[in-house]
Amino acid sequence: MATIPKLTDIFKSHPVHLPTNKNLDSFQELPETYDWIQPNSFPSLTNSNIPLSDSVPLIDLSLPNVPELINNALRTWGVFQVINHDISISLLNSMESSANALFDLPTSQKLKAARTPNGAAGYGLARISTFFPKRMWSEGFTIIGSPLQHFQKLWPQDYSKYCDIMEEYNREMKNLCGRLMWLALGELGITREDMNWVGTNGDFKTSNAATQLNSYPICPNPDRAMGLGPHTDTSLLTIVYQNNTSGLQVLREGNRWVTVEPIPGALVVQVGDLLHIITNGLYPSSVHQAVVNRTRKRISVAYIFGPPETAEISPLKKLVSSTQPPLYPTVTWTGYLRKKAELFNNTLSSIRLCTPLTGLLDVNDHSQVKVG
Repeated sequence: MATIPKLTDIFKSHPVHLPTNKNLDSFQELPETYDWIQPNSFPSLTNSNIPLSDSVPLIDLSLPNVPELINNALRTWGVFQVINHDISISLLNSMESSANALFDLPTSQKLKAARTPNGAAGYGLARISTFFPKRMWSEGFTIIGSPLQHFQKLWPQDYSKYCDIMEEYNREMKNLCGRLMWLALGELGITREDMNWVGTNGDFKTSNAATQLNSYPICPNPDRAMGLGPHTDTSLLTIVYQNNTSGLQVLREGNRWVTVEPIPGALVVQVGDLLHIITNGLYPSSVHQAVVNRTRKRISVAYIFGPPETAEISPLKKLVSSTQPPLYPTVTWTGYLRKKAELFNNTLSSIRLCTPLTGLLDVNDHSQVKVG
């Protein structure tokens, strides 16, 4: 039996060599290498044609009709903001402070925990950078599993404090993701018996996740720069905490960018590609990007929640029928990530089925899939 790779090993066959963004704060003018004219295959950066009333749904988790509200938001937007989520403000503030402390370190110190070309965790630019012709005005740090090894390099004396914050954040976020998954799927009639990888108690304890810290420094010409290019996440759900500086935008109805305005204490919940697959497209993946600011630095923390590495993900049987056949084959998260490392935003369309398939998809066998 073939060995299923771990999340930390998925990019060994797709190494990327990305130069580090050094001292972006020092630029008085936007360098040509960061000057975006228009993102590849996506609408213009401008969002001036968006009605002021068009805003991402805000959902209060204490309301009795919250499953209905989440279902509607995910069907129509693929994203919503949530309040009364039981994640303490003090923990959110601690995560933001930790991210600021990390990115404020000298570049030489951050590079001690640099991500390797074939690695998934550590300091560096977003791997999606290779799919765009211009460089992004940002830096990032990816954590998968324990942050101890990386944080010992960043803070030789104080690493335990930052590890404790990160581990608490991961526990709280995993619990929230499990809660949101059942609120979303329960409204579709899905139970834990329909997904054998969620655990006997349906608690997602064996699920995997990555935490992505992002920093978007002040930019001299933000109208022509891009913090993070348009993309979808490979996750089931991604939960984003953004500080009080706006920058996150989601694609609405195929041609309009809507800014997700920061709300104190709120979290942004986005549908990832794997939830899109298991709901057979009922909950669409959220296409999103990050723009930058002329006067304020922006920090965001994204918790990228997925299934166990070996879990077989496919459209749920209750959501398919003779009139609505499965749109996607069975994949694993690691297999899908490898495919996305090749095809990026064309991955979902490339695996969309011509006819129903059986068995586990070999993501390297294009004879089984329709390449869109």
